Amino acid sequence: MNDREFHTLAGAALQQIESALERSGADLDYAMVSDGVLEIECSDGSKIIVNRHDAAKEIWVAARSGGFHYRWDGHCWQDTRHGKELMAALSRIISQQAGETVSLLG
Repeated sequence: MNDREFHTLAGAALQQIESALERSGADLDYAMVSDGVLEIECSDGSKIIVNRHDAAKEIWVAARSGGFHYRWDGHCWQDTRHGKELMAALSRIISQQAGETVSLLG
């Protein structure tokens, strides 16, 4: 995958996450704080960072539960260690950290 393809795919994923957060109605603050960096703040002040990592061509997630790397497999963003899909995994990560059910799917 070249840089342009990666930026397009990663940008679409970040936009999809942002749209899903808006639809979720969860008590979260979120914003694109810079190009390719989405910051999600829970009601307790803790943060989850989702960012595009250009050098590795991955999407990285930093949360209280740990750091996770997602690589495009041709169909979706998959965790490089456990094979979990980004939106499903991020729904679980946010729900755990926020203390409320948040679904980014559908």
